[in-house]
Amino acid sequence: MQKEEIKSILVSQPEPSSPRSPYFQIAKDYGVELVFRPLFSIAPIGLRPLRDQKIDPLAFSSVVLTSRTITDHFFTQLKEQRIELPATMKYYCISEVVAGYLQKYIQVRKRRVYLPVTNGSHDELLDLILKKKKESFLIPGIEGQRDSIASALEEKGFTMARYVVSKTVYADFDADFVKGFDLILFFSPNGVHSLFHNVPDYVQGAQLVGCLGEGTKNALTEAGLRVDLSAPSPEAPSITAALELFLKARTA
Repeated sequence: MQKEEIKSILVSQPEPSSPRSPYFQIAKDYGVELVFRPLFSIAPIGLRPLRDQKIDPLAFSSVVLTSRTITDHFFTQLKEQRIELPATMKYYCISEVVAGYLQKYIQVRKRRVYLPVTNGSHDELLDLILKKKKESFLIPGIEGQRDSIASALEEKGFTMARYVVSKTVYADFDADFVKGFDLILFFSPNGVHSLFHNVPDYVQGAQLVGCLGEGTKNALTEAGLRVDLSAPSPEAPSITAALELFLKARTA
């Protein structure tokens, strides 16, 4: 028996800028409506709460950067405080993208920028940092968000400080908006938190839920929701691949 048809999907991310995005081909092939709308954004915190942390960025020898957004907020706020990092500062970046993004703000010296072998690997970046016991680490991050690297360094007694430069801002929507979709795709635990912030009494029922990433999947499960599709997996390394396999199976 054929399962109920999926007609509308909420993709909780900005709409892709490229017309060649797999999302658009999926919409065409399966006749589904895709609505792109982020459920949250990351904004810089104000200078007052920044200064209230009483942290001097110049007191550290290294900075750990885990996203372009955090990098943006970090350097913008340094400029607003008229703080210029010395040329001797070392940067531990989660990926080549973040390392490349540094060039927007500083003259990158290769000997001062460190990357994990596997692009984007938090575990490998942490292993790299743990070899630098004599360094002191400033870790810019998001308010209220746990950072595994910061937690590990704190536990092992490293000289370090969490430096909150960003905050999560939930999008504004209501239950009627959520109920208008047959399937919702989540990409971050913050998206899950935004759902329950706006719709505290949300009940999944027959509504389908998909996600990208283990952390997002854990957040959904902890919230008591059923995860109907997820990525990455051996069969579907991306969320678009997982979505296509899911839609194909439901129309078979």
